[in-house]
Formats: sequence, C-alpha cells, structure tokens
Amino acid sequence: MSIGQVLAKLTPDFPELTPSKLRFLEERGLVSPARTESGYRKFCQADVERLRMVLAMQRDHYLPLKVIREYLDELDAGGSPTLPGGASGAPESMLASGRRLSRDELLRETGASAALLTEAVSASVITPADVYGDDTVTVLTALVELQKSGIEPRHLRGFRAAAERELGLIESALRPIARRKDTSSRAQAGELAREIAGNLETVRSTLIRSALGRLVP
Repeated sequence: MSIGQVLAKLTPDFPELTPSKLRFLEERGLVSPARTESGYRKFCQADVERLRMVLAMQRDHYLPLKVIREYLDELDAGGSPTLPGGASGAPESMLASGRRLSRDELLRETGASAALLTEAVSASVITPADVYGDDTVTVLTALVELQKSGIEPRHLRGFRAAAERELGLIESALRPIARRKDTSSRAQAGELAREIAGNLETVRSTLIRSALGRLVP
C-alpha cells in the first residue's frame, strides 16, 4: 500500500493522521515500510496494524514514542511487555476503533446512575456530548467506585482546574515549536505534548503515592 492508501485506512479512526506524521513515525523507528526500486514507501497490512496500535497507544494512553518503541521492541522479541499503568500484552482496544456510546449505553456499560452522570457533568468532570468514548467510560467507572467510598463528583471540581493549569504549562513549552509552520514541526509538537503530559502524570502520581505513606504506615 502507498501512503495514501494507508491514510485512507487509518484516518477514519485517527483523523489527525497526515503524511508527515507517518514519515515522522518512520523516522522514530515505529514502522519500517519496504521501499520500491525508485524509493517509494510500500506498506503491508502488518505495517498498518502496527501503526494502528501506535496511534491508539498515543491517543488512549498518552504514551510518548520512546515508551511505545520500547514496548514494541519487547513485543517483537517475543516478550509480554507491560505498559505504564500495569496492562500487559497488547490491549484489545488498540486493535479496534474507539467506541462511541450513547448516554444510555454509557450508563449500562459503567453501572452508573443517571444522577451520577448529571452530577459529573455539573462538576465539569465529564463533558456533555451526544456520544461518549472510552475515556468517559473510564472516568465514569471510576466515579462509580469513588461514590462507594463517599467521594462524589462535586468533591472533584478542582480536578478540571488542575487539568487546565497543566494544559497551560504544556502550551507554554510548545510555543517555540508552534511558531514554526512546517508539518514536521506540528508532528514534533504533538509528540512533545504527550511526553510532557506523561511526565506530569508521573510527578502527580508519585506525589500522591508518597503522601499515602502518611495515611497508611
């Protein structure tokens, strides 16, 4: 397959994918298409599925390419690598397109009450929409469990503000690259944004784990 044919297969699920992003992923060693005698790239179906996995890992897990590359290298070597967060093997969601659930389907999937979803929207923990994806399923499922411990969405109002502050930090860090107008710089900006987000997540989760030591000796 040519780059155009690969884009036709993947852009329905990953609309931000561009030829420059494909070439960027190749430069980073995430995929190695064959070359014709005249130098044109030729992708096989295995390349497409590998790209689908890489893009899904970026979209669904916010992983930097370095981590994804290490994961794929271990997978290629016959191992059973573990993703940050503890999932081993290739999650099924990476090999299929993201789900789109209606409100009723979301409630059935998560076991949440309509009142809990309404409160989560009111607290800006969940953004209202006509259809919901896997990220909302994850958040609402967590809210169901938190509610069992007496933690309600209204207690989490500060989370949205904290996320916006982190977004501001990422935006400031990307400003020098964002000034460039070439497509390669846009791909680099997207990758850097994920790396920064991953590092911020590491700092936040480490601080919480350290603080837990004061609660549970």
